[in-house]
Amino acid sequence: QAQLVESGGGLVQAGGSLRLSCAASGRAFSTYAMGWFRQVQGKELEFVSAIVRNGGFTFYADPVKGRFTIYTENAKNTLYLQMNRLKPEDTAVYFCAAGNVAVGRSVTSSNEYNYWGQGTQVTVSS
Repeated sequence: QAQLVESGGGLVQAGGSLRLSCAASGRAFSTYAMGWFRQVQGKELEFVSAIVRNGGFTFYADPVKGRFTIYTENAKNTLYLQMNRLKPEDTAVYFCAAGNVAVGRSVTSSNEYNYWGQGTQVTVSS
Protein backbone atom coordinates (compact mmCIF):
# COMPACT_ATOMS: atom_id res chain seq x y z
CA GLN A 1 0.00 0.00 0.00
CA ALA A 2 1.42 3.36 -1.02
CA GLN A 3 1.36 6.16 1.50
CA LEU A 4 2.69 9.69 1.74
CA VAL A 5 2.90 11.52 5.07
CA GLU A 6 3.87 15.20 5.21
CA SER A 7 5.35 17.05 8.16
CA GLY A 8 7.20 20.26 8.90
CA GLY A 9 4.51 22.86 8.39
CA GLY A 10 3.87 25.62 10.89
CA LEU A 11 3.78 29.34 11.55
CA VAL A 12 6.75 31.48 10.55
CA GLN A 13 7.41 35.17 10.08
CA ALA A 14 8.01 36.62 6.64
CA GLY A 15 11.62 36.11 5.62
CA GLY A 16 11.92 32.93 7.65
CA SER A 17 12.42 29.32 6.57
CA LEU A 18 10.68 25.99 6.88
CA ARG A 19 11.50 22.53 5.62
CA LEU A 20 8.66 20.23 4.64
CA SER A 21 9.17 16.47 4.66
CA CYS A 22 7.20 13.76 2.90
CA ALA A 23 7.82 10.20 4.03
CA ALA A 24 6.89 7.72 1.31
CA SER A 25 6.11 4.06 1.78
CA GLY A 26 5.15 1.25 -0.51
CA ARG A 27 5.13 1.99 -4.20
CA ALA A 28 4.94 5.76 -3.78
CA PHE A 29 8.68 6.33 -3.65
CA SER A 30 9.42 4.25 -6.74
CA THR A 31 7.33 6.44 -8.99
CA TYR A 32 8.73 8.51 -11.83
CA ALA A 33 8.14 11.89 -10.23
CA MET A 34 7.38 13.43 -6.87
CA GLY A 35 6.17 16.92 -6.27
CA TRP A 36 4.68 19.56 -4.01
CA PHE A 37 1.44 21.40 -4.60
CA ARG A 38 -0.31 23.96 -2.43
CA GLN A 39 -3.83 25.18 -1.98
CA VAL A 40 -5.34 28.25 -0.43
CA GLN A 41 -8.87 27.76 0.85
CA GLY A 42 -11.33 28.53 -1.90
CA LYS A 43 -8.70 28.46 -4.63
CA GLU A 44 -7.41 25.81 -7.00
CA LEU A 45 -4.52 23.50 -6.30
CA GLU A 46 -1.27 25.15 -7.41
CA PHE A 47 1.94 23.49 -8.58
CA VAL A 48 4.98 24.38 -6.48
CA SER A 49 7.83 22.06 -7.41
CA ALA A 50 8.62 18.59 -8.76
CA ILE A 51 11.56 16.25 -9.10
CA VAL A 52 12.02 13.51 -11.67
CA ARG A 53 13.63 10.50 -10.09
CA ASN A 54 15.56 9.45 -13.21
CA GLY A 55 18.20 12.13 -13.60
CA GLY A 56 17.10 14.25 -10.69
CA PHE A 57 15.61 16.99 -12.86
CA THR A 58 13.79 19.64 -10.86
CA PHE A 59 10.99 22.02 -11.72
CA TYR A 60 9.74 25.11 -9.90
CA ALA A 61 6.80 27.44 -10.23
CA ASP A 62 7.89 31.00 -10.98
CA PRO A 63 6.75 32.44 -7.60
CA VAL A 64 9.09 30.10 -5.69
CA LYS A 65 12.13 29.97 -7.98
CA GLY A 66 15.29 30.91 -6.13
CA ARG A 67 13.62 30.52 -2.73
CA PHE A 68 12.50 26.88 -2.59
CA THR A 69 14.55 23.73 -3.14
CA ILE A 70 13.18 20.24 -3.72
CA TYR A 71 15.26 17.15 -3.08
CA THR A 72 15.01 13.52 -2.03
CA GLU A 73 16.88 11.39 0.47
CA ASN A 74 16.62 7.94 -1.01
CA ALA A 75 17.92 6.10 2.05
CA LYS A 76 14.96 7.46 4.02
CA ASN A 77 12.40 7.31 1.18
CA THR A 78 11.74 10.96 1.89
CA LEU A 79 10.99 14.00 -0.23
CA TYR A 80 11.82 17.47 1.08
CA LEU A 81 10.95 21.05 0.25
CA GLN A 82 13.29 23.62 1.75
CA MET A 83 11.50 26.95 1.78
CA ASN A 84 13.54 30.10 2.38
CA ARG A 85 12.65 33.80 2.38
CA LEU A 86 9.03 32.93 2.92
CA LYS A 87 6.35 35.46 2.05
CA PRO A 88 2.78 35.84 3.31
CA GLU A 89 1.56 34.75 -0.12
CA ASP A 90 3.21 31.36 0.47
CA THR A 91 0.56 30.66 3.11
CA ALA A 92 -1.34 27.52 2.07
CA VAL A 93 -1.83 23.84 2.73
CA TYR A 94 1.05 22.01 1.10
CA PHE A 95 0.53 18.56 -0.37
CA CYS A 96 3.12 15.97 -1.35
CA ALA A 97 2.39 13.89 -4.45
CA ALA A 98 3.93 11.01 -6.36
CA GLY A 99 3.14 9.55 -9.74
CA ASN A 100 4.25 7.86 -12.90
CA VAL A 101 3.90 10.82 -15.20
CA ALA A 102 3.54 9.55 -18.74
CA VAL A 103 5.95 10.55 -21.49
CA GLY A 104 4.91 13.85 -22.96
CA ARG A 105 2.80 14.80 -19.97
CA SER A 106 3.68 17.61 -17.61
CA VAL A 107 4.99 17.07 -14.09
CA THR A 108 3.34 20.38 -13.18
CA SER A 109 -0.17 18.97 -13.60
CA SER A 110 -1.82 17.53 -10.52
CA ASN A 111 -3.76 15.14 -12.77
CA GLU A 112 -0.56 13.19 -13.44
CA TYR A 113 -0.01 12.14 -9.82
CA ASN A 114 -1.38 8.92 -8.36
CA TYR A 115 -0.57 9.29 -4.67
CA TRP A 116 -1.22 12.20 -2.33
CA GLY A 117 -0.44 13.06 1.25
CA GLN A 118 -2.89 14.57 3.71
CA GLY A 119 -1.37 18.05 3.57
CA THR A 120 0.44 20.28 6.04
CA GLN A 121 -0.42 23.90 6.84
CA VAL A 122 2.16 26.60 6.25
CA THR A 123 1.33 30.06 7.57
CA VAL A 124 3.61 33.04 6.96
CA SER A 125 2.86 36.14 9.00
CA SER A 126 3.75 39.62 7.79
